[in-house]
Amino acid sequence: MMKTNVLRKTIEIDAAGKAVGRVASQVAKSLLGKHKADYLPHNDSGDKVVVNNAGKVIFTGKKLVQKDYFHHSMHPGGIKQTSMKKVFDKDAREVMRKAVAGMLPKGPRRDSLMKRLTVNK
Repeated sequence: MMKTNVLRKTIEIDAAGKAVGRVASQVAKSLLGKHKADYLPHNDSGDKVVVNNAGKVIFTGKKLVQKDYFHHSMHPGGIKQTSMKKVFDKDAREVMRKAVAGMLPKGPRRDSLMKRLTVNK
């Protein structure tokens, strides 16, 4: 497999006053390179993305109190549940990261794409 040098631009997105999902879908599209005219699914031609003001995003409906994040310790009865409000209060950047990660293709490629994402409070 031949690796080509890709010229990556840095895209800055201001998330203040915008819904989390709307910002996350825009970020995912930029990380994958779908906003470019020469997009090919098998080429990694996406840009670096910086999201500013992640703590000033808005939540539509009752998502902040109703949505929960789950993870499992892989032991019997090891499912853990954390509310979005608790995660947002602790670190607002983590909510944005989780939203973007959920919109990217699953597998090892997602890890390399997420390394190009920077989220600022």
